[in-house]
Amino acid sequence: MANTPLPDHMQPAYVDRIFKPLESRISELLDEFCPANQGTERLNDVKKLVVNYVVLQILTQTFDPNLCVTPRPKDLAHAEAWVENYCHDSSIHLGGEPPQITGLAGHGKEFYSTISHILADIVPALNSQALSSRYYGFVTGGVHPVAQAADNVVTALDQNVQVHMPSTHSISTVVEHHALSMLRSLLVLDGFQGKTFTTGATASNIMGLACGREAVISARVPDYAKTGGVGELGLLGACMAAGVKEVQILTSKGHSSFYKAASIVGLGRAAVKDFGVPDTSWVLDLKAVERELKREGVASIIVVSAGEVNTGQFGTTGETMKELRKLADRYKAWIHVDGAFGIFARALPKVDRFAKLRERTAGLELADSIAADGHKLLNVPYDNGIFFCSKPEVMTQVFQNPNAAYLAPVASTSRSGTNTEIQSPLHVGLENSRRFRALPVYALLLHLGRENMGEMLARMVDLARKIAAFIRDSDKYDLLPDEATADIECTHIIVLFKAKNPDLNEVLVEKINETRRMYVSPTKWNGENAVRIAVGSWKVDVEEDLAAVRSVLNSL
Repeated sequence: MANTPLPDHMQPAYVDRIFKPLESRISELLDEFCPANQGTERLNDVKKLVVNYVVLQILTQTFDPNLCVTPRPKDLAHAEAWVENYCHDSSIHLGGEPPQITGLAGHGKEFYSTISHILADIVPALNSQALSSRYYGFVTGGVHPVAQAADNVVTALDQNVQVHMPSTHSISTVVEHHALSMLRSLLVLDGFQGKTFTTGATASNIMGLACGREAVISARVPDYAKTGGVGELGLLGACMAAGVKEVQILTSKGHSSFYKAASIVGLGRAAVKDFGVPDTSWVLDLKAVERELKREGVASIIVVSAGEVNTGQFGTTGETMKELRKLADRYKAWIHVDGAFGIFARALPKVDRFAKLRERTAGLELADSIAADGHKLLNVPYDNGIFFCSKPEVMTQVFQNPNAAYLAPVASTSRSGTNTEIQSPLHVGLENSRRFRALPVYALLLHLGRENMGEMLARMVDLARKIAAFIRDSDKYDLLPDEATADIECTHIIVLFKAKNPDLNEVLVEKINETRRMYVSPTKWNGENAVRIAVGSWKVDVEEDLAAVRSVLNSL
């Protein structure tokens, strides 16, 4: 491609034809409706914001999510070739002799040409997970329009959400406090005063293990108030002071991210131990847990799977959570809930068809910490996780930034006179620097409210159940994990299945995804290939999407 001229869509005439009229029309509208006293500079800033937003709308319309959930192979190949081509610029490329590319100078490309390249070359090679209701891979939600608009503001104004200074600096930390409070109310977790946003459930699970590690070791340190725990002494020093020879993590079908988290917080992947009930391996075996909790010199963190990744099933019920809480209190253990997507079942409408899901998510409020993903069922953009903790002082012990006066936490009194007691986010989380993740969540909850949020989640569950029923009754597929005893009312948003024909089962995921009408992700169940459908988009239309899934699966 070294001597290939730029394609038509990269030529200045093409760029002008797309963008110049758009920019001109936006300017006319803003001049008409914006007050004159805004000032020229401020108006220009607003115009740029609006142009960026409209470009985003053009970008999303390059897909037809009803027909193609994933890009065409030729679009993937085209994009890869052009990206590699542009990256071999003489001012960037570090290896070998860069090719000479017509139209690309070492000092870079003009703004609109760069945007045109992204729209025309890269966008067609991206999938439409945020746009299509039929992207069923990786337990991924879409992006609700109001959350998308709020996220554009996040990018445009790029707030520094680390220190709570609402009277002189930014209202962002106050918005975050209220967004998390609304989310806590939606999920009926009112006792969790510790709360923050993270990059996702993996980061929240790291926080859960870090807080658990601090709590279970510190509870055994005789003079903890004087010497501190892990955060002060380090893992080895604190364990020696506490007489702890091992810290273990007890779970059932725990997500793979816990092995990563255990490594990061210094406990080691071998510390994660699986204690599932035989034949229902996602259910936590309380007898086995109690046996482990009794071990001398061993401190324990219990991880409850609220939505096992392959089946969507739950590790506990309301009754078993009560028993688990008693055991944790008796043996100084910490209970963390991985509720990445399963925790949102607590926000479903209180109607009979969701009674069994309510039973399985009851009692989760008895945990010490909970992880959730906003970019899953909440349908806000990626880079949005949530962490709740019933013991906020433990969060501070682990995550505080000491010896930095300019980073000191600041309490706040609102205009209504209420003392909000908002702590600076950098003292209660992993990051000092992060996006204003709260705004899309705040916008979504404010826009939809409790009732509409419940209705959105209900459509996801209803579609998953109808797909599960179709597969159960099909003569071509087996519903997993156990078709003979499958209870459709226990289905949340995940459907696991395989083909009855072993040959088809070897290529089933590939065949489904080749249709480009839906996308699924592969997995294994009992050593065999399996398919996982994870319903998570706000765009779900139960009957239309069910018809599409039936059509694809019947055609194979």
